[in-house]
Amino acid sequence: MRPIVIAANWKMNTTPADAGELARTIASRTREPGVTRVICPPFVSLAVVRDALAGQDVDVGAQNIHHEVAGAYTGEISAPMLAGLASWVILGHSERRAYFAETDEMIGRKLDHAVALRLRPILCVGEVLADREAGRATEVVDAQLRGALAGRDPETLAAARLVVAYEPVWAIGTGRNARGADAAAMADAIRSSLRALGWGDAADDTPVLYGGSVTSANIGEFLAEPAVDGALVGGASLKPDEMAGIVARAGLTAAARDRAS
Repeated sequence: MRPIVIAANWKMNTTPADAGELARTIASRTREPGVTRVICPPFVSLAVVRDALAGQDVDVGAQNIHHEVAGAYTGEISAPMLAGLASWVILGHSERRAYFAETDEMIGRKLDHAVALRLRPILCVGEVLADREAGRATEVVDAQLRGALAGRDPETLAAARLVVAYEPVWAIGTGRNARGADAAAMADAIRSSLRALGWGDAADDTPVLYGGSVTSANIGEFLAEPAVDGALVGGASLKPDEMAGIVARAGLTAAARDRAS
């Protein structure tokens, strides 16, 4: 049975002064059996959040890594620098692609470093509005997956417990909403792409999350889809009430799937 994962991406919010208390509050209000919880704060708050979550059964993730392990890259953070600070990492987020010109080739190299350093990767893929309106959504996501994964050993990536997050860019902070059926169809397409890349049965075991303005009000629609295994939560992850509602709904899904299995 695939795990149910709720990953909180705090983006460029919080400081070391307030991140620890927020993490503790969220952890205390989201204890649900069967739900894997991950909090991804800014780099400067990783140590504070790690310490705040000690013994809470909540993992810590980083929001990015550089595609090199060291060098003259002022202001960047490499995978080895995260040792002892994080166990997960978000790769290829749409904001990194759009604002920092990250390519699929760069994201693939980041993935290599994450796997080598035993950071569990959340690989983000998703299309912009023009692609969806032109009927190219599946094609774009397949190209992103191939760009990051082609030529890499499926068994190694499966052993690293790769998670894929589908984030339709057109539904992030725009007021336009994706539907559960949209997310489910893309989750199926993602697993089809993985099978085409030689993943075999491991494709069916790969969790696919939805990430696109997730809230406690709409999470149920996405988790009602058997193909969707959780969420990558943005703005709502800074609000304990929202996170409590999201994880509570995820707990119901985890329990139902456990019974069904």
